[in-house]
Amino acid sequence: MNGIKMVKKINYKQTESGEIPEGWEVQQLKDIAVVNELKIDRSFQHDRIEYIDIASVEKGTILESQKLSLSDAPSRARRMVRNNDILISTVRPNLQHYAFVHEAKSNTIVSTGFAVVTAKKIDPYFLYCYLTTKSYTSYLSAIADTHTSTYPAFNPDILENSTIVFPSLEEQRAISEILSDLDAKIELNHQMNKTLESIAQAIFKRWFVDFEFLDESGKPYKSSGGKMVDSELGEIPRGWQVSNLGENGTFKNGINYLRDETGDTDFFIVNVRDIANNKLLLKGSLDKIKINLSKAKEYLLQEKDILIARSASPGEISLVLGDLEKVIYSGFSIQYRLNNPNNYLYVFHIMQGLKRNLQNYSIGTTLQSVNQETLKNMKFILPSDEILNEFNKISEQILDKTFNNLLQNRELSQIRDSLLPRLMSGRIRVKTG
Repeated sequence: MNGIKMVKKINYKQTESGEIPEGWEVQQLKDIAVVNELKIDRSFQHDRIEYIDIASVEKGTILESQKLSLSDAPSRARRMVRNNDILISTVRPNLQHYAFVHEAKSNTIVSTGFAVVTAKKIDPYFLYCYLTTKSYTSYLSAIADTHTSTYPAFNPDILENSTIVFPSLEEQRAISEILSDLDAKIELNHQMNKTLESIAQAIFKRWFVDFEFLDESGKPYKSSGGKMVDSELGEIPRGWQVSNLGENGTFKNGINYLRDETGDTDFFIVNVRDIANNKLLLKGSLDKIKINLSKAKEYLLQEKDILIARSASPGEISLVLGDLEKVIYSGFSIQYRLNNPNNYLYVFHIMQGLKRNLQNYSIGTTLQSVNQETLKNMKFILPSDEILNEFNKISEQILDKTFNNLLQNRELSQIRDSLLPRLMSGRIRVKTG
């Protein structure tokens, strides 16, 4: 890694925080950084903001920001951030809603649900890595669990009064370089997958919304005079049909189990939060439970199954890719298994708009849940087998590239997770000279 050598021969000294490497220091965070330094006040000069809420941040990645007028922004949109600031959610810290801000705009605002940490006398990325170790996250979670409100949370002064153990600035920067290189590669793969997703969606729209797939002469179908016929969903190409989800597959609710339930077999389980946060999932990212095989075997996933969230995030969908051995899904989700699995990528794209379409079926102003009967009646356009086969070929190539990036990120994350606690504690030292 950039010619930096790691050495294992370490001399320790005793401190109030226990044994630490010689040459390292122990200070409270408030002596080397500031928490929540800036907020919107009368001097704020922007009418529009780029707002980041807790749900938009996931384990080091800022998934998206919302462009809002200041007058329409939620009341919690108050905290200002700058380059190299650290965001840590004060609510449910175990969910790891944290991130490092590489490029902030002058109108970037985050939720008051974040503690915004600004490094002053320490390398910013080193501090970010320290504050996001599993041990530090567990420390925050333990404190949050004692909170008297309805959900686990901690006050920002918990951060300020916590102790930070750190080496010389030179060594901090060397450690930061190692970890930031890994994080940059993970982020690059993440961005590549977003680009691949955009390409897939553009192709889908071109073929199945605009009906400009290539005809037998290699020309765009509709604009080249391709025959269109009326249907209950509007004009569609001749030879295509209107169908519904119930005619093309079967639905099955997930397994119900008690939190303290035990059994004879280990399983990986897809929960609603997994579906809500990821359109594509790998087994290794899932929680494990121990439950009886006789109970769980009816809920084992197969390749090309589509999962739908029933509640909490109703209508969100996801696929689990790769190894599916002993992977099951929770009772708050529904499995959709196609009669013709070869069409799963087309149907998966169709179902991307499921949440929006299901809103029309909700009784109140907000969709609260999804059931099988509603799903079975959802109508969609079913193209000819020839067009579906061509689309599948293209989509599978895109999915393969996406899958490989996910696998690489999984491996890089494992390397990072292995190195991080050793580097932060000094068990592995970075030789800088």
